Amino acid sequence: MAETTRITVTLPSALVEILKKSTDNVSGFVAEAVAERVRHDLLGEELRLYQEEYGAFTEEELAEARAEIFGALDADAGHHSARAA
Repeated sequence: MAETTRITVTLPSALVEILKKSTDNVSGFVAEAVAERVRHDLLGEELRLYQEEYGAFTEEELAEARAEIFGALDADAGHHSARAA
């Protein structure tokens, strides 16, 4: 198990109510959300640095990336729905 540190955060009450209805593990939910945000920020920085060095992505490159990302998501969603059946 990863080492953890207890912290206190302040959230809007309405958000806390929704959060508690969504999960029994608020700490795990928040940790997962923070980890996702960190990955997003790091990826954004890597993409920025890549474009700084090699130039902006072309429309063709962007279309290919979208097809790979959304194709993988569509395939994954189909895989999940097949399991649920």
